[in-house]
Parts: sequence; C-alpha cells; structure tokens
Amino acid sequence: MHVGLSVIHGKGLFASRQLSAGHLIGIYASDLVTEDGMHVLWVEEGDGQWTGYDGNGPLRYMNHSKEPNAEMDGLECYALRPVAVGEEITIDYGWD
Repeated sequence: MHVGLSVIHGKGLFASRQLSAGHLIGIYASDLVTEDGMHVLWVEEGDGQWTGYDGNGPLRYMNHSKEPNAEMDGLECYALRPVAVGEEITIDYGWD
C-alpha cells in the first residue's frame, strides 16, 4: 500500500497490489490518546468503553466512504471485497 493524493480528501491510502476479500491490509500504528484529533481511531472495547488511537502510520490516511472496500476490526484493517491495484482503500467512519 502507498499514500497518494485522493479525490475524496487530501491524502489517501492506495493498494499497491491486488487484495482479495478478507486480506489483512495492515495494523493501525498508533499511540493511545484521550482526546479526539484528525487521525484518532476510536475503538469500542468489550466493556463498552472507547479507546482512542492517534495514527502515526500509513493507515491513518484511509478516507471515509459510505460504500467502503475495507473495515477495521479493532486495530486491524481487512479488505471487504477484492481491491484493485491503485484503488483507494476506504472505511466507513461510522458517523451518525
């Protein structure tokens, strides 16, 4: 995967090779935080509490889509469907 200019917003994350459905794209490299920020991923823990992770790796550039091709499972990101070379990798931010 690589970071490049996105038509969605600023920079985005793109597939450098073909990805199959279920492929582990990567793990969200981050530091624990208690306040929101531009690249903070909030993960709901098993006890209903939310933990913030401030991204410092390439996965922080994943943009939002209502029809994403990837999803987060905790800090791990998986392809929901096949992703073509050069296609932007997107997730649903879960906004209300």
